[in-house]
Amino acid sequence: MSVAVVLPLATLACCPSLLYSQQSKPSQYQIEATYLYNFSRFVAWPQQASTAKGGAFGICVLGTDPFGPSLDTILSGENVGGRMLIARRISKAQDASGCQILFVAASEETRLGDILQALDDSSVLTVSDIPEFSKHGGMIQFVMAGDKVRFEVNLKKASDAGLTLSADLLKVAVAVRRDPQPGT
Repeated sequence: MSVAVVLPLATLACCPSLLYSQQSKPSQYQIEATYLYNFSRFVAWPQQASTAKGGAFGICVLGTDPFGPSLDTILSGENVGGRMLIARRISKAQDASGCQILFVAASEETRLGDILQALDDSSVLTVSDIPEFSKHGGMIQFVMAGDKVRFEVNLKKASDAGLTLSADLLKVAVAVRRDPQPGT
């Protein structure tokens, strides 16, 4: 079985309440929330970033939350490296201290440049489904491939932030941008 199938399935297996609460196939945002959880397991943060904010591991949403209760349900009772996973909603990039992963909602598209610039010197993994997010300096962009949620990676931006993405994660990305040139 490929890692592309294992990542989302492993999380759903850990969260049976999510499986049983669904009458039909999971929505795009339930799948994206599952990926956010999995990214916590396949990315390594610098030591100073991994011990910040009282030991909790923050997965944050900036802007209008598209996940509803799905993200909270998936993270409930879970931990990574002995740190409890928590979901937080924030209204501005400056509130991202304590966030290891930041999902930038589509509602923030017009402010994207300012948001990414504000996070430039941090070790926050930036994720979004905003079109061309990874080309504009975001680290992981969700994309639709047919009816499946996939992602592409801006490896240069992640590396510049001191983040190490596992080879297993990179294998399942539909695109990995290594070129430092914007728009490529």
